[in-house]
Amino acid sequence: QVHLAESGGGLVQAGGSLRLSCAASGSIASINAIGWYRQTVGEQRELVTIMTTEGSTTYADSVKGRFTISRDNAKNTVYLQMNSLKPEDTAVYYCRADVRFSGQPFTYVYWGQGTQVTVSS
Repeated sequence: QVHLAESGGGLVQAGGSLRLSCAASGSIASINAIGWYRQTVGEQRELVTIMTTEGSTTYADSVKGRFTISRDNAKNTVYLQMNSLKPEDTAVYYCRADVRFSGQPFTYVYWGQGTQVTVSS
């Protein structure tokens, strides 16, 4: 199993910055990809960014040039650096891990509980 714990959310003014953390525990060696999604009330969860084990990254157009995903393998932690924040970035941000366990051909998806980011105008 894989457990994900997000932290770092909070209230920030437009133009400010926040760094979110996602600490992974359990079968972390089985993680194939990890990323960030966000969701607002009444909307479906949407991709923010995702990174593969090889380091390839994908970003939503709305955050390109402002958000950066990174990882610290020694701490089993993935970060989301968010700069030049806008009110429309307000959402609950979730960490997601795609996991393939040894000897199994299929992929499991694990989610964290989410952390609230609020950007004021």
